[in-house]
This record gives sequence, C-alpha cells and structure tokens, in this order.
Amino acid sequence: MLLTALAPRAASAADSAGDGACATLVGATRSGAAQGFSLRDGEPVDLVGGTKTVHGTLRVFSDGDAFRAYWQPDRSVEKYVLANAGTEAVRLVSTPPQGAPAPNGQPGTAMPPQRVLSCPAL
Repeated sequence: MLLTALAPRAASAADSAGDGACATLVGATRSGAAQGFSLRDGEPVDLVGGTKTVHGTLRVFSDGDAFRAYWQPDRSVEKYVLANAGTEAVRLVSTPPQGAPAPNGQPGTAMPPQRVLSCPAL
C-alpha cells in the first residue's frame, strides 16, 4: 500500500520555523476534543480553524497499490487532495481526483488530527 498524496517528505527549515497552520482536519465526532480519523472513503472529517468548523468527507481513490486522499466539504463538488507537508501536516490542494474510488474502506489507515498549512476559502 502506498499513500501517494501523504507520502513522507523530507523536513525543511520552514517546518521548524513555526507551523503556520490555518486549521486542523479532525474526525467528525460529538466530543469537544480533536480526534483522528480513518483514511477511508466516506469518513466524516471536519476542517476546524479558529471559531469556524467546515464539515466534510474524505474521498479515497486508488490506482493499483497507490491511494490518494481528498477532503470534500459538505454541499460542494470541490475536492482537495491531502498533500503531505511534514509530520502530521497537510496542504489542501484543489485538484480533480486521480484513479478509481477505493473499494471496501481501503486503506483504512488510522490518522491523527492533521494540521492544515494551506486552507481554501470556504
């Protein structure tokens, strides 16, 4: 299994200069604590920044053994790939999905909350 959009990236000086997160992707739960989520199609995941919460869903596509995860805001057709930006950090990049929808809840990898370093205007 290979998560191409979340593949490890070498740390840079910018990573240690401050995290610059504009929001966090968290599992959509009823509790107040930020929780992780599973990397599978249909997983409810919220984008939380400051006092604003945008509800959304993960969309996972596969191309052979490679998986790509996208976050889709509720009531929107736009999809944002989760591009790795360091340890437990991603950038949300608007892009059309690549591959076919992943079957049977694959890959199902447990993810901690992800700091978002580039936030779309929602």
